[in-house]
Amino acid sequence: MAVDLGGTKVEAALVDTQGAVLTRTRRRAATGPGAGPAELRSVVQAVVAGALEAQPPGYVLKAVGIGSAGPLDSVAETVSPLNLPVRDFPIVSAVRDVVGETIPVRLALDGLCIALAESRFGAAAGVSSSVSMVVSTGIGGGIVIDGAPLVGEQGNAGHIGQLRVSAEESPECANVGTLESVASGPASVAWAQQQGWTGRNGEELGRFARSGDRLARAAIERSAKAVGQALAGVCALLDVDLIVIGGGFSHVSDDYVDMVEACTHRAAVLPAARTVKVVRAALGSDAPLVGASLLPALIISSRGHHAQRSTA
Repeated sequence: MAVDLGGTKVEAALVDTQGAVLTRTRRRAATGPGAGPAELRSVVQAVVAGALEAQPPGYVLKAVGIGSAGPLDSVAETVSPLNLPVRDFPIVSAVRDVVGETIPVRLALDGLCIALAESRFGAAAGVSSSVSMVVSTGIGGGIVIDGAPLVGEQGNAGHIGQLRVSAEESPECANVGTLESVASGPASVAWAQQQGWTGRNGEELGRFARSGDRLARAAIERSAKAVGQALAGVCALLDVDLIVIGGGFSHVSDDYVDMVEACTHRAAVLPAARTVKVVRAALGSDAPLVGASLLPALIISSRGHHAQRSTA
């Protein structure tokens, strides 16, 4: 079973050994800023129970993988999503109460789950080292190096949305914020509205831009420039030659990923970063679930900071 907890929804589904989500088992419930600990526990357990009840005849539940917005504590097995009003939420305990104590449950960042899915089955398949990221309501990411996920000391490696970038194109600009606060969908909409744009959301931003609205287009380009600026640094640090980008806001324009690649090359200091490939994610909305289903096959130390492929 795979579970995906984000700022707006929690989802669960069964996934087979080939990485296929069993559509009839997919269950979803809303979360959002009003979801306190008790309500969140209730909705998490409801979608897990619903997916379990829909298990087809002949299938046996072997393990559960959970991908969650972070930060998380891999030792305490709790999460504190930035976009939810909970801290140290015991998500693993909540899931175990439904599936039973004998079923293994593994927890990781949702960005890492996406990176695992794209590395195994998607746009980064066959590439030993890659970074995958999501540009949506928030911005997150995951890292695979030499075929193994980079987890980090507490399980929080890959929080690319928390890198600091200039809010404008000039690197000397004093207006610096996190990548998420500059380039996410809501941040881009808010910036456009501050400039006088009259639309309401990311979907309208894309539609206005396609019809020739200059403010809407400027907001999209601003997002792509900030993402490219961050990725130039990521490439210098990790020496990867493939970046995979997904998430709802990455579809705000057909050329968004191409713009990010061009901006990454322009912002790069090292030669290798000027040739990095930036491509669209291949697995879409299935990626968080597919990646979460791969977690139980990883051998993760009790500290959570060493991970490698299982030999099973």
